[in-house]
Amino acid sequence: MKKYKAYAKVNIFLKITGKRDNYHEIISRFMRVDTLYDELSFVSKSDLNAKMNDFTIIGEFDCETKQNTIYKAYMALKEFTNSASLEKLMQTHAIKVEKNIPAFAGLGGGSSDAATFMKMCNSVLDLGLSLNELAQIGVKVGADVPFFIYGYGSANVSGVGEIVEPYEEELLKFEVFTPDVKISTPKVYTVYRENFYNPIDGFKVQELKERSSKDILNTMSATEANDLFAPALQEYPQLKQHYRQGYFFSGSGSSFFKINKEKE
Repeated sequence: MKKYKAYAKVNIFLKITGKRDNYHEIISRFMRVDTLYDELSFVSKSDLNAKMNDFTIIGEFDCETKQNTIYKAYMALKEFTNSASLEKLMQTHAIKVEKNIPAFAGLGGGSSDAATFMKMCNSVLDLGLSLNELAQIGVKVGADVPFFIYGYGSANVSGVGEIVEPYEEELLKFEVFTPDVKISTPKVYTVYRENFYNPIDGFKVQELKERSSKDILNTMSATEANDLFAPALQEYPQLKQHYRQGYFFSGSGSSFFKINKEKE
């Protein structure tokens, strides 16, 4: 059965621009990490002796099936399309995930899996959904899902993740490491709102959107580039033991990355 790659991403920068209800609005540069990906495939349940009617995910996950982003993507896709063929596909097949992207890592693994699953279903079943429609469904599953739906190498992502604008630049090669610290994104945002809230203005947003990723990483510190780094350090002080000079913090953590100059 064909395998589909679900790539990781890093946040070159992540700045808060304001609040919308309980959410924070952001401006961020997402860049795909070509060397780190999960692999997804459909597997016939008759080969697995699995229950025919249950939604089945095969893979190493820390959560129950109903908490998994792939399951949430399936439910959102089913609700939007009301497709009998989609339901039948998931009654007769399991979705197998070979996990390489660590969880709770700020690398978008769950969102990438969800987006890849939706694109697989759209392709295999000829559902005829546009990327815009898939992104519209995907943002209900997770804020990072639309970026992975569109499949851009680099993009400026804003709003609560639903606005994705491609940024033309050469993809960078990264060194990425993920310490064994499980970070709660809602917790980090709460600490940010309570102790660090200082949204940037529209002029700064525009300036960041126009600068190349290489330029940003060469001129900003980890704290300057990511508004969530300081609140993450406050909530998870053990992160300080893992921080290495010259590395940057991805998303709400816990991964660090830097340009791999040997491969550039």
